[in-house]
Amino acid sequence: MTTPLKNIIFDYGNVIFRIDFKRTQHSFTELGIKNVERFFAHTGHDSLFDDFEIGKISPHEFREGIRKITDLPDLTDEQIDNAWNTLLIGVPPENHQILLEAKKKYRTFLLSNNNEIHYQWIMNYLKAEFNLDGNEVFFEKDYYSHLIKMRKPNPEIFEFVLNEHQLLPEETLFIDDSPQHLKTAASLGMQTHLLLPEETLGSFMYGSKLL
Repeated sequence: MTTPLKNIIFDYGNVIFRIDFKRTQHSFTELGIKNVERFFAHTGHDSLFDDFEIGKISPHEFREGIRKITDLPDLTDEQIDNAWNTLLIGVPPENHQILLEAKKKYRTFLLSNNNEIHYQWIMNYLKAEFNLDGNEVFFEKDYYSHLIKMRKPNPEIFEFVLNEHQLLPEETLFIDDSPQHLKTAASLGMQTHLLLPEETLGSFMYGSKLL
């Protein structure tokens, strides 16, 4: 017998909010970063980004790291931020409605690998485009890696959310676009779904009869 689903944990990038790694790779190449596929990609990247995503380094230290890697000490903060933020595209409006519907039926949470520069851009975007002060309205709780000092795919971030809200793994679905994140979630007993590029959040949620 299948365990009834009671909880859904959503990733943010390319599940709810559209992002494009290729755009950022192009921007970094234009800044002067060589071997950009090894430096920054969907499946892995330089430790500079990991440190930024767990709040280990500040935006200033992140920018200094980019200057060091490019060997371009005169790059301005604005140039670096603009290149970094080309990753961010936006939210298809129907996704917000889907999240509100899901919240009525399940306990819902957001679990995002994020960083201070992207987070501020996203908060400004949500205010300008949707008159929202953040994502809180869509979830019981939203978690961002740089604020809780943990990141996916490390198991402790999943265990933290499960324990914090007394969620049973077998009753919890985790939706993400990164196989390495789903692998950890599955190892902890959670149900998982890999949202493929050709899918939308809506096509999965309605197609799977979750809504």
